[in-house]
Parts: sequence; C-alpha cells; structure tokens
Amino acid sequence: MSAAAGFELPARHDWPVVLHYGALVLRPMRWRDAAPLRALRERNRSWTGPWDATSPAGLGSPAMSASRLVRLQRQNGREASQLSWLLAWDQEESGAAGAPAQAPAIGQLSVAGISYGSARSGTIGYWIDKGFAGHGLMPIAVAMASDYCFQVLRLHRLEICLRPENRPSRRVAEKVGFAFEGTRPRYLHIDGDWRDHSVYVMTDETRPEGGVVWALTHGVAPHALLGGGLASAPGSQEDESDSNV
Repeated sequence: MSAAAGFELPARHDWPVVLHYGALVLRPMRWRDAAPLRALRERNRSWTGPWDATSPAGLGSPAMSASRLVRLQRQNGREASQLSWLLAWDQEESGAAGAPAQAPAIGQLSVAGISYGSARSGTIGYWIDKGFAGHGLMPIAVAMASDYCFQVLRLHRLEICLRPENRPSRRVAEKVGFAFEGTRPRYLHIDGDWRDHSVYVMTDETRPEGGVVWALTHGVAPHALLGGGLASAPGSQEDESDSNV
C-alpha cells in the first residue's frame, strides 16, 4: 500500500512495524536500545522536562526493566492496542535489509489508548532530541504514524493533547493538519501537577485524500475542520518552529 513517493505502508497490521521516509525511521524499541535511550532522555531533560508525564504523590508505578518494557510494547503492538516507536535517523540511508531497524534513536512517538468498536480512535504523543529539532522531522513522523492509523488500522479519529504553553509541539500538530478542538481542564499530570491540555484532532473525513505524508511533503495547506475553517488555539501563530518536545 503506497501513501506517498518514498513512503510505503503495509497492507495489514503485523507487528513489529518499521516505517521510514528517507532517512527518518519509526521502529520498535529493542532491549539493546535501553541504555542509549536513557542517555538520550537524560541529555534532553531540560528540553522535555516541562512536558514530561508525572504521577501524583504516592501514586507512582514501580520502575520497569528494559526487557519487561520491550515485551509489553511488543504485546501491545501485536494487539494494536498501543503502538510504541522510536524515532530514528538512518544516517547512511543505505536501503540494506534491516538497516532502518538498526538506526539510532533520536526521539519517541506513540499512539496510545487505541479503541476499536464504535470509537476507532487513538492519541499520538511524541518528542525529539533537541539537536534534531527544527528541521521538519517531527511533523513527518506524526504524518507517517497518522497514515498508518488511518489506512492500516482503519481508525476514525486521532488526537494530540498538549499543554497550551508548549508552542513547538502545538506547531507540529498544526503543520500536520490537526485542528484545534478545545481545552480539557486539568487533564493530565505533567511536571508535578494537573495541567490543562489543548486538544488537536484529525478524523478520517478531514485527512488529506492522498495521505497525510503526501499532503505535508507537497505543501498542501491543512484542510478545514470544525465549521469550515481550521480552528486556532490562542496564540497559535506565535512560533514558527517545527521542533517538538
């Protein structure tokens, strides 16, 4: 199944799934990624800290070993209940068999809370290494995941929930074509407290006909949602960066 030149989708869901567009790769985590990923997170702590999920006092979960985490992600992926990818950069872009699956991580992207039945929805979350931010990589990654969810999983609705203050992440959602739907007060526990979140949405009806990757890479303007025009969050044009945390 082809979504855009240089980007291929499988005909059906069969985890593990590796997606790539040029040198940009979405691939599942392996146990040997644990140490490099910890180092990457630590290096980006000041960059991602204000937006990282936390737990209320006394309600945190025990730390999970890398092997258990990989097993859990693999099980969730096979069941298509949550898709957990590392965002990776295939510097050589060699095209050799298995090369994208070995590419070093530069961030993470997940599609969580996937529901089927009458809902058919999911929520996308993402972050990228500060050193790779601002080069248009995160919008492409979100577009790849969106195309996979719409065209392979046949979901109806995807949403991105982000703090209103997180202008880079908001800019990513807008660039990909997600439309501002509204605000959920005190929705998630982030950086030590319950925080309001802006909700951005794309549905099967509002996604680009040729695919999200195709529209993004061909400069197609985000299409309308909610009453005939792209709704905007307050201050949504303040930051033109496409970096993301």
